[in-house]
Amino acid sequence: MRTVQAEGGEMSKGLRNQRKPKAPRRPIFNLYLSLFLGLLFVFFDLLGQQAEPNSSLTLEECLNLALQNNPRLLSYGHQYETSLARVNIAKAIPQPAFNLDLDLLPGPFSFRRTEETYLGVAQLIEFPGRRSLRADIASLEAEEFRSDLESFKLDLIFQTKEAFYYLLLAQEELKFAQQNLELSQKFMEITEFKYSAGEVSQSEVLRAKVEVSRAENVLKEAQVQTSLARAKLNALLGREPDSRLEIRGELKNVFLTLTVAEAKEKALAFRPEMKKIEFSLSRAKAQKKQAYFNYLPDFALGLSRHHLGQEKYWDFTLSFSVPLFFWQPARGEVAEAEALKRALNQEKAFWLNNIFLEIEEAYSKVKLAEEQIRIFEASILSQAQEVYEMFSFRYEEGEISGLELIEARRTWMESRMAYAQTLFKHAISLAALERALGISVGGEK
Repeated sequence: MRTVQAEGGEMSKGLRNQRKPKAPRRPIFNLYLSLFLGLLFVFFDLLGQQAEPNSSLTLEECLNLALQNNPRLLSYGHQYETSLARVNIAKAIPQPAFNLDLDLLPGPFSFRRTEETYLGVAQLIEFPGRRSLRADIASLEAEEFRSDLESFKLDLIFQTKEAFYYLLLAQEELKFAQQNLELSQKFMEITEFKYSAGEVSQSEVLRAKVEVSRAENVLKEAQVQTSLARAKLNALLGREPDSRLEIRGELKNVFLTLTVAEAKEKALAFRPEMKKIEFSLSRAKAQKKQAYFNYLPDFALGLSRHHLGQEKYWDFTLSFSVPLFFWQPARGEVAEAEALKRALNQEKAFWLNNIFLEIEEAYSKVKLAEEQIRIFEASILSQAQEVYEMFSFRYEEGEISGLELIEARRTWMESRMAYAQTLFKHAISLAALERALGISVGGEK
């Protein structure tokens, strides 16, 4: 028994002396896992924020989105890249030609039994200046297309501003319609109370209910107009028409300090249509010069190795075209360039008159809207509000009828809506003037 116990004790001691496996470091593992999950959550949160449309866009942000995402503008950009690629095509040097000439064949396909062989290359060398002139014409055509691209940008900017301010106007009218409904409901409550007290007849109550119904219809119409304005702006921004979109800004813009003469000077310097005419005139001159180049010959140089039996020689050839019938194509090309130049001068005169007319029209509308804004702010808005507040108090006191209060409320609401519409007209006229100038204009509040 002792022996067994001793052996058992030795065995127990041996088991105690064995090295126990280390426990896994779970706290560190949990820490890394938490950090990884946290970073993953932040990544998906940022991705979701980018996927969602901006809930409140300013005018500048809308313009940037339109210039970046509008499909028509992107199409113009790709077409401009195409015109730039044509410049590289025009600069291309003619490809060399490889020549193999087998003479004195005993049969049609007895190539190995030929007694005379020519093996060489030939290169067409254009008359000096022809290639660079062709590249200049292609570059001018690309500049003309870039002017069209800039003109479309101006149109897109104007349309985006128009849609942005129209949405602001629709939101203002929606706000007025909601306030008008609240005032109509308040008027109905007062009328019903006065009717229960025997102060007014039932016709007053019916009139108040009619006003509430009219206000509800105006509110529904304002909601529809707001949805349509939002859809139009979304389309210009290159987004789905039913995408969620909120904007922030003011209808009121700066007052113009620019004179008509200054506006015309700026238009001549910045309108892309005028720049395009200048590029087109330069291209017409270059095409006329290119037509005269047709009187001059191109050269072809050739170098070949000549095998004649066992003898070997080098052959060099030089050839050039002789313009014996130059008057046929060249005279027509010169006449075409001259006619194009005359047509472009007439088009330049047309654009001058058209641009000046656009400036005169937009400038007069801006100034008219500014005068109307001053009148609204100086008297109409405050007076209409004072009349309504006074009539509202007098109606509660029983001094006037409900019809007079209704007219006062309508006058106040209509004056506020007319003021908002005048601000809208001023903003649109200012945008039209900027479109006519080709640049933005400054002013003062």
